[in-house]
Amino acid sequence: MAEPATTETVAPAPEPADAEVGLDPALIYGVVQALDNNDAEAVRKAIADLHYSDLADLIETLWPEHRTQLVEVLRRKFPVAVIPELDEEVRDQVAAQLGTKDLAAAIVDLDSDDALYLIEGLEEGKRRQVLHAIPAALRRQMEEALAFPEQSAGRLMQREVVAVPLFWTVGQCIDDMRESDDLPDDFYDIFVVDPKHRPVGWVPLDKLIRSKRPVKIGDIMEQDIEPIPVDMDQEKVAFLFKQHDLTSAPVVDQAGRLLGTITVDDVVDVIEAEAEEDLLKLHGIAETDVHAPLVTTVRSRFIWLFVNLGTAFLASSVIGMFEDALQQIVALAVLMPITASMGGNAGTQTMTVAVRALATRKLNAANMARVVTREAAVGLINGLAFAVITGALAGLWFRSYMIALCIGGAMILNLLAAGFAGIVIPMLSQKLRIDPAVSSTVILTTVTDVVGFMSFLGLATLLLL
Repeated sequence: MAEPATTETVAPAPEPADAEVGLDPALIYGVVQALDNNDAEAVRKAIADLHYSDLADLIETLWPEHRTQLVEVLRRKFPVAVIPELDEEVRDQVAAQLGTKDLAAAIVDLDSDDALYLIEGLEEGKRRQVLHAIPAALRRQMEEALAFPEQSAGRLMQREVVAVPLFWTVGQCIDDMRESDDLPDDFYDIFVVDPKHRPVGWVPLDKLIRSKRPVKIGDIMEQDIEPIPVDMDQEKVAFLFKQHDLTSAPVVDQAGRLLGTITVDDVVDVIEAEAEEDLLKLHGIAETDVHAPLVTTVRSRFIWLFVNLGTAFLASSVIGMFEDALQQIVALAVLMPITASMGGNAGTQTMTVAVRALATRKLNAANMARVVTREAAVGLINGLAFAVITGALAGLWFRSYMIALCIGGAMILNLLAAGFAGIVIPMLSQKLRIDPAVSSTVILTTVTDVVGFMSFLGLATLLLL
């Protein structure tokens, strides 16, 4: 008797570890060509398998005229999940092109948190038009959410939440979810509430489906619940998720009643956005700089460049105090930028660590003294090391051990000052309620320039003249 034929299922080969991720340049080029040829069908075919976030990246990558064409091609079946993924500037352009009617229809199909993210990003007039065009129940929900402070848990949360009473069984909970029409698209935990709708526990979804139907929810729930106040800042929310390894958390009002939930996918976006914002602010760049109009970009960068020009004149005035010394010893003018440059770089290293530590709450009043002492020690040790290196090179170059002593001493003083200032300036800025990421760079540059020039030229005046 012949062996029965068997069908072997072969799993697709895994991608190589170094495979490229993100948009394929060939795909971008193909879409652009199809748009230039007005071949709408080729465009749809090229992007048919794209994830909505990749499609958002494609829309952002295109030139404005191609972007407009692509949106028109997709208008009848525009993927609503794409809109919240777009950068703010691009999102405004796409929203304006889609119009109020299409935009309102897209918002209805989004989860409440994504719908709010889209609505709050619109300019005031457009926002009113869109709110007026959506169903009354959704409009009230969005208006309530918009009343919460910006970048708060209330703006971040999703209204759709699975909440069950303490006395229900696993079977009742499962049956209710099967019959419900308004479950969230994605959820990980089921929240258990008391008669006043206050969360008292939670049940992970995997634990629920492993339990027998007659089991009481109260018998399997986890009681270490961590409700998030609706007005908590989103940075603090992200910190709690990271610190306690949360996948979701309930959001409550002042009376402790359950309002919604925040899930880890929203928190990942917050962490990325906050980190990017801090990085760009360190250099005086707007968050949407890549897609912002030319005039907006020029204006935002001009302001901080102008502030930097003022501090540069302050540093130059220090050089002017030693004009006679510079005229007598040309070597000072040659070597002077070295101490300022090394101090600036060392200070920036410390400042970057400090700003990030403040943002993640790893730097506070309790460990301030230890961290300041440590960074000052790092600056001193590096200063001593580079004093030897720089002094030796300068001494050989100009054949003067006195010049070597001058630049070596200046190097020690400036790197010590850089280490101290790089940690203290961000902390003082935060204490004064000034964003450390915005203010620290300009102040630090001034400190390292002034200390560098003053120490080098001051030592030269004492030792050489």
